[in-house]
This record gives sequence, structure tokens and C-alpha cells, in this order.
Amino acid sequence: MGNESAKPATPAGEKPKCKACCACPETKKARDACIVEKGEENCQDLIEAHKKCMRDQGFNI
Repeated sequence: MGNESAKPATPAGEKPKCKACCACPETKKARDACIVEKGEENCQDLIEAHKKCMRDQGFNI
């Protein structure tokens, strides 16, 4: 699944409002279900959507 050790983004000064494990549950659930059913290589759009959500929440991934 890749490296999911998301670190809080500090340059902008905005800290995440929650822990990485709790951020973006909607995109995380869709991404995980896709990976289980179709394999990681077939779910890049959902993986990228989850990464974008995590970044928007203040995580540096």
C-alpha cells in the first residue's frame, strides 16, 4: 500500500486537526476497498484522491 507515515505539514503553520489514521475516512474507505478488490495498480485515481484529501487536511504526504 505504500508509505502512509503522514507527517504534519509545518511550513504553512497549519497543523492537522486530527491524527492521520482518522483523516479523510471517505476517501480512505473507497481507496482501501478498491485495493482489496482490484489491486493497488488499478486504483491510482482513488489513491491520489486520498492523498489530496490528506494534504488538504494539513498532512505532508
